[in-house]
Amino acid sequence: MTTPIKKAVFPVGGLGTRFLPATKAMPKEMLPVVDKPLIQWAVEEARASGIEEFIFVTGRGKTVLEDHFDRAYELTETLAARGKKTQLAAIEETILPPGQVVYTRQQQPLGLGHAVWCARHLVAAEPFAVLLADDLVLAPTPCLKQMADAYGKMGGHMVAVMDVPREQVSRYGILDVESESGSVVRARGVVEKPAPAAAPSTLAVIGRYILTPAIFGHLGRGQSGAGGEIQLTDAIAAAISAAPLHGFRFAGKRFDCGSKEGFLEANVAFALERADLRDEARRICRAYA
Repeated sequence: MTTPIKKAVFPVGGLGTRFLPATKAMPKEMLPVVDKPLIQWAVEEARASGIEEFIFVTGRGKTVLEDHFDRAYELTETLAARGKKTQLAAIEETILPPGQVVYTRQQQPLGLGHAVWCARHLVAAEPFAVLLADDLVLAPTPCLKQMADAYGKMGGHMVAVMDVPREQVSRYGILDVESESGSVVRARGVVEKPAPAAAPSTLAVIGRYILTPAIFGHLGRGQSGAGGEIQLTDAIAAAISAAPLHGFRFAGKRFDCGSKEGFLEANVAFALERADLRDEARRICRAYA
């Protein structure tokens, strides 16, 4: 029987250069999709998936993230005095439980693998999840919850995957598929950002992972990969001999909010999901079609 996933790592130290100048003084993870920042969507997914400990790997200029998940006494008192119950409830939902959130610094931008390695002492000896706020998933059951349920039956390492056009494989880690059974794929390897002609499949890893602490031994070697960075997928590939790797085809729609096009699409899609915004969102879309 596998250990339940109770810890999650959120790598949030990136510079967000694709959204400059908006991200000059504001972390990209605080960009709003409708009325919640990207990082809040990720945290809510984690909470709904059974996560109890939240580990943020931050960088310089990211203290606003800490403030977002803390109490804002002046704002709370003002809203209460004015009888703004709906807004008061909304900000209360952002507060993480005392002692269940911790922040650590990634002092150099050395890649996703390095960011995860920075959380090694906080994760300790438990399996854990990694969620990238850039990847927003609209799903009836949270993506991580789907994965955690499947992981409970098989263990090892698990990554969320989706099929992409072959011309886009160089943007992702791509699985080398051994076998498939329903929504679960057994992989013999994973290749980071391969050229289209060299890609072993078109099954791409997106920003949801369930990993064992054994991954830290591989990340600790500090070996750089694609882009000169320490790649998480490289460490996962190196660990396959000791821990099986499964890809999980999740039910839902993933939005790449690291791109302007994906971010715009996410705002439209999430607005259309809201009963209070749906009609107006449709009217606006028709007006500009």
